[in-house]
Amino acid sequence: MTGERPSVPPVPLESRLGYLLKHAQQRLVRASAEALAPFGIDGHELAVLAVLAAEYPLSQVEVAGRLGVDRTTMVALVDGLEDQGLVERRRSPQDRRKNIVELTSAGRDCLDRAERARRAMERRFLAPLDEEAAATLVRALQILVEGERRIAE
Repeated sequence: MTGERPSVPPVPLESRLGYLLKHAQQRLVRASAEALAPFGIDGHELAVLAVLAAEYPLSQVEVAGRLGVDRTTMVALVDGLEDQGLVERRRSPQDRRKNIVELTSAGRDCLDRAERARRAMERRFLAPLDEEAAATLVRALQILVEGERRIAE
């Protein structure tokens, strides 16, 4: 028979890194959204609160840089958090062109409670792995992310 291809068994998607990472990330995003819903914030907003918990005030631009988001996205995130009373914005006394963003007491409380919920959700998410395997997975992902940062620099 001419024109027929030889029979090659398909490679299951479950062996492909991209497929696995995508679906694991989708599950994690859903679990995170459920865990954070009681606090009225999402994962992006929690990340902003966590960065703002630094010991010194940061500008919107500095926070955006640490999170790897553009300025427009950062403005929208800060606007939403400010509307909820979790952060406040003020002009920098050193550079009037900069907005300094700081957590309010309500923001610190929300951060503390939401972080506890996030950590508990991550423990549940990683529960199919033993403690050593979970730590190895997290460390491997940190190495991959750090490697990407080094390449970008």
